[in-house]
Amino acid sequence: MNQIELTARIAQLSELRYTPAGLPALNLVLEHEGQQREAGSDRQVRLSIKAVVFGTLAEQAARLDLSVPCRFKGFLASARTGKSVIFHIQELNTL
Repeated sequence: MNQIELTARIAQLSELRYTPAGLPALNLVLEHEGQQREAGSDRQVRLSIKAVVFGTLAEQAARLDLSVPCRFKGFLASARTGKSVIFHIQELNTL
């Protein structure tokens, strides 16, 4: 199963673009900082991940305040180059 849920802030936001089929699309970089329990100990975790969102959700994300944390849900897929991973956002909610 490939389902991801991440609480993060938008660190970078591209301009809203449109696919050749006319679908709104938005590229983002998300940053998460928090604490996770691993092997019985608390661990500080910090990550940055490239993400993309399409459709009406892309239009909604383009209007978000970058300082507000959000909960993102979606899946991971290889980038076109095959050298990295992209988080495809299917749901987002401000916190």
